[in-house]
Amino acid sequence: MTTLTPIRQARPAPVRLLRRAPLNLAALAVLAVSVFPVYWMVLTAFKPTRDIQSQTPTFWPAHPTLEHFATAVSADGFWTFWRNSLVVTVSAVLLALVVALLSAFAVARMRWRGRRAFILMVFIAQMAPWEALLVSMFIIARDTGMLDKLSMLSLIYFMTTLPFAIVTLRGFLAAIPPELEEAAMMDGCDRPAAFRRVVLPLLAPGLMSTSLFGFITAWNEFAFANALIIKNQDDRTLPVWLSSFGNVFGTDWGATMAASALFMLPVLLVFLVLQRRVTSGMIAGSVKG
Repeated sequence: MTTLTPIRQARPAPVRLLRRAPLNLAALAVLAVSVFPVYWMVLTAFKPTRDIQSQTPTFWPAHPTLEHFATAVSADGFWTFWRNSLVVTVSAVLLALVVALLSAFAVARMRWRGRRAFILMVFIAQMAPWEALLVSMFIIARDTGMLDKLSMLSLIYFMTTLPFAIVTLRGFLAAIPPELEEAAMMDGCDRPAAFRRVVLPLLAPGLMSTSLFGFITAWNEFAFANALIIKNQDDRTLPVWLSSFGNVFGTDWGATMAASALFMLPVLLVFLVLQRRVTSGMIAGSVKG
């Protein structure tokens, strides 16, 4: 005799909305607290100086101006420091992607002695606070004559982003069935060609999300850049220059906020360009097929 299971009726929409209301309100509160400082920074950058110094705060500029952006862009060395940050960040991210891709492939697809120990070392390196290595990195840079050189910063940022890149790409590679490579090799491809033609296109979301994380990490880094670039001020990066920006212009908060907004702009543009691939990459990397 077949037992009929009663069908559970769905709750009415108003009831579901009431049950989710506290969570939605909490999410909106967290969003407001997170976004408001950024909004205030951009708002101050467009405000005239008299509105910034006014005791009555305004939440929308009555007469927006680009004067503060002109002041920031025309500051001494602005484009030089912009170029330095871009060169250091891009070179570190590209180098980390190449090394991490090869390492992740060796870990995910091959079996070799010391593989488990290597993975454990990568996880330990990812969890370690890199600021704790600041003194040792300074001594190494000093003894090897690498102080005041952008190449040293690139190597440090490369080492900073490499463990995360290896762990992330290993997860993406593990989600790609190895049978795809085997089928390509049966059709006449060798292993490098099968990886290049079959696996690499499927890794595009993972490469995008990994490169975005590496770009943000290297672009915003301050401690190493401030400690290793001492004498040659022309090799400073944007975070270091921005920290001394207020000393140059005194109480010009409009120019300071405009410089901060310009500093944030590259990361925002990179995220907007890679948004779809990053979202799909995070979802694909969280599921092992």
